[in-house]
Amino acid sequence: MLHREIQNADEMRLFAAEFTAALAPGASAARVVALSGELGAGKTTFTQAAAKALGVTDTVNSPTFVIQKIYKLPLDSARVENKFSRLIHIDAYRLKSAEELQHLGWSEIVADPANLIIIEWPEHVEGAIPQDAHCISIAIGEGEERTVRYGN
Repeated sequence: MLHREIQNADEMRLFAAEFTAALAPGASAARVVALSGELGAGKTTFTQAAAKALGVTDTVNSPTFVIQKIYKLPLDSARVENKFSRLIHIDAYRLKSAEELQHLGWSEIVADPANLIIIEWPEHVEGAIPQDAHCISIAIGEGEERTVRYGN
């Protein structure tokens, strides 16, 4: 597991953009990024920066109440040549099991290699997260400082 010390929100946004640029689609399934951390750790900040790097111009907020938002990605953006067609942002905070994720069409979403899925609170739906998911854990430090641990 790799780790990185983040000093502020700008560094989190830079890390997210770099991390997203390095992702490649799966051969036969979606690429999944599982974001863990306490409330206020920076999961949504990470997702907003990833979305921006992928060319999303819509406002990206945590989908806590709607659970899932799907963003169609442009073929390319000024910063990243998109290899994905859709960014799917899921907030599993209110879910109680992996079975509840199935009601969102999880099987179809995760089977499509054109999808990049960023899921917050993956521990709430642990059984649904693929073994090859990129796991990112964000720990709160002093002030805006964060420790980010990441890997497969």
